[in-house]
Formats: sequence, C-alpha cells, structure tokens
Amino acid sequence: MVAPGSVTSRLGSVFPFLLVLVDLQYEGAECGVNADVEKHLELGKKLLAAGQLADALSQFHAAVDGDPDNYIAYYRRATVFLAMGKSKAALPDLTKVIELKMDFTAARLQRGHLLLKQGKLDEAEDDFKKVVCVWDAELRELRAECFIKEGEPRKAISDLKAASKLKNDNTEAFYKISTLYYQLGDHELSLSEVRECLKLDQDHKRCFAHYKQVKKLNKLIESAEELIRDSRYTDATSKYESVMKTEPNVAEYTIRSKERICHCFSKDEKPVEAIRVCSEVLQVEPDNVNALKDRAEAYLIEEMYDEAIQDYETAQEHNENDQQIREGLEKAQRLLKQSQKRDYYKILGVKRNAKKQEIIKAYRKLAMQWHPDNFQNEEEKKKAEKKFIDIAAAKEVLSDPEMRKKFDDGEDPLDAESQQGGGGGGGPFHRSWNSWQGFNPFSSGGPFRFKFHFN
Repeated sequence: MVAPGSVTSRLGSVFPFLLVLVDLQYEGAECGVNADVEKHLELGKKLLAAGQLADALSQFHAAVDGDPDNYIAYYRRATVFLAMGKSKAALPDLTKVIELKMDFTAARLQRGHLLLKQGKLDEAEDDFKKVVCVWDAELRELRAECFIKEGEPRKAISDLKAASKLKNDNTEAFYKISTLYYQLGDHELSLSEVRECLKLDQDHKRCFAHYKQVKKLNKLIESAEELIRDSRYTDATSKYESVMKTEPNVAEYTIRSKERICHCFSKDEKPVEAIRVCSEVLQVEPDNVNALKDRAEAYLIEEMYDEAIQDYETAQEHNENDQQIREGLEKAQRLLKQSQKRDYYKILGVKRNAKKQEIIKAYRKLAMQWHPDNFQNEEEKKKAEKKFIDIAAAKEVLSDPEMRKKFDDGEDPLDAESQQGGGGGGGPFHRSWNSWQGFNPFSSGGPFRFKFHFN
C-alpha cells in the first residue's frame, strides 16, 4: 500500500503541465464522429455549460447508444456524472475511455483521482505514473524506437520532438528526427532539424555528415524547381536525374524525381518520353494524380485520345474539384470526336506540335502533288479537287495561330456545325473547288511562283 500523501506529492510537481495536457487532449479529441453522434455531443456540451445536467446526460446517453466505440461520448458522460456527484457511475465510463484510447491522459488522470478518493491507492498510483510518463524523455525515445520498427515513422517523430524539448541538448533526438524526415522524402524539414542538432554541437559527426548530404540534395531540388518555373524543362530534367544519383537508396526521392521528369517531358512536348516515365511512376503509385495528368497531356499530343480520357477520368476520381483535370477531360473528349471527322494534322501528315515552317513545307509538297491541273482523267481530277480542298483548308487553319488554337481545343473553325453548336451546314467543310480557283498555294513566300490555268 502507498500513502495518499506520497502519491499526491509525486504528482504535484507535474500537475500544472497535466492540466494543460488535459485541455489539449479534450479539445483535439473530437475527430472521427458521425453526424448524428456529433449533434448529440455538441448539444450535450452546450447543456452542460449551461448547468442543465440532466438534459446533457440524456444527450450523452444517446451519443453512446449511437456509437458504442466513441470514447469522447463516454468521457463527456463521465464528466456529467462527476458534476452530479455520481463518481461511482463515472468510473466505468472513464475505464471504458481508457480501454478505447489508452493514451487519453485526461481520462486516466480523472480515474486516478476517483480511485484515490475510494482508497484504491495502488490502482490510483498506477494511473498517475502512466500520466507522468508523458513527460519522461527516455520513455518517449523508447516508444519512438518501437514506432520506427513498426513502420510508423510519423508517430516516432512526434515522440522524438517531445523528447527533444524534455531533455536539454538532445542532439540524438534531432538527428533521428532529421533522418526520419529524410527517409519520408521531406528534405526541407530534414534540413531544418539537422541544423538544430548542429546548433547544439557543431562538431557532431553524424549530424554534420547528414547535413552535407541533405543540403546537397535540397539545393538540387530547389534548382530543378526554379528551372521548371522558368520553363527550362531539359535543364530541370538533368537536375532531377542528379537527384536520383545523389540519393539512390531512398525510394521516395526516385519516385518524386521521376514524377517531375514526367512533368518536364510533358510540358516540353516530348510525348514518347513523358508516357514512358509517367508510366514508371504510375506502376508504383497508380493513383498519382500529377502523373496521370501529365501522361494524359502526352497522350493528347500522340493523338491517343481514348488513353488520355481514361487517365483524366482516373485522376478525376481522386480529385474531382481539379479544374485542370476537368478541362483536360473535356478537351480530350472533343478531340476524340473531332478525330472521327476531319483532322488537319493528318491531312498534312504532320504532328500536332509541328512548327509553322513544317506545316508550310508539308502543305507546299502536297498542294503541288494534288493540284487538279496535274490530272486529265475526270474521276482522278474530282478526287484531286477534294484532296486539294482538304490540303488548302488544313493550311489555312494550321498556319493561323487563332484558328489553330481553336482546332487544338477540339473545335473546327471551318465547320459551321462546330462553330454554331449544331444545325445545318451540310458537312465539315463547305468551300467548293471554285472558291479556291486562282488561289496560289505557294504565295506564302519562298522561291516557288506558279501560275495556274483553269478551263
């Protein structure tokens, strides 16, 4: 047996801190409740504050019935019981809270006081000891090691941060926090924590070696991101390749680097490379929205519209409010529909990202090849007329920046139906051969000058 005075005296030195901890836990513990239970909890809280204990108790009864595994409901009901002087009724609720959430310090502290009043000193002391353990740096560090072995690094970081404050000059805690952040791929926080270690001991060998590595990696990543902002995608790709070489052993840096390289290739209109690298990322992270968006854009350049639509739809499932995804999906659907009609790029045999000079060159070659004056047979001449009209239309659209942009967005600027949203028009292109008579397909410049004669 332990005397009550010895228990309370042990508790006295840390009690002010415990009160703060109780408040923090109580305020931060309201997550994860369903809507009906939350309403009962909130209403009960207001009634309790107004001193309407019986009504508050009814609300907390309803909350417990609505969710028997909600530790907050039990805790608040215990609070009402205590306010009503019914400590025996409060004790089972507090015990239930601790069963559901063993680290709920506020409940354990309340139960310890009740057990102390009931003369159950050993049980009370056990509760008080476990409360005081929150402030034990060594136990925090031990639990952090357990979390690391269980694969829960963020929980380990939480304990180590507490340990770094509870123990003076705790360089070991700062070193471990930094390495954990580094393994998680958070190079900026890793750099910040290792600097704290070096502030305490500038000659700390492990911290200094780790600092040099993190600083080098951080500098490469920052430089790469600046290059992306400046649209220098080739240089940015090279930087991210250096990131992977600098840290080949942490998978997070490899996958993040590939994600950004995928983005660079897509923005630099290198669709084959973009699709390859984006696909490597998506093999590891099938729900990576950034990689899905970038691969979809690359598919659009390659005129693989079904694949682009599929990627945009998958991305939208994970981020339905992303305007870029929504606009990309709409564009891909328009382009798919357009591809089933007239494709000016295919008519000229050029890629969608072809420069104006390539377009003019392809046009000149095809216009010379298919000009109707080259054909004597009546059937062949009619075929050539239709072909020449398509070629001239393709040149007109693709050599004009505004018209080309409309076409690239899935709208045919020479299609009356597309322009007017449906209705008449009689086909996707309404100019006749006569409308092109006297037109010089080579008038855009260059050494060619032809004169055409028509019957």
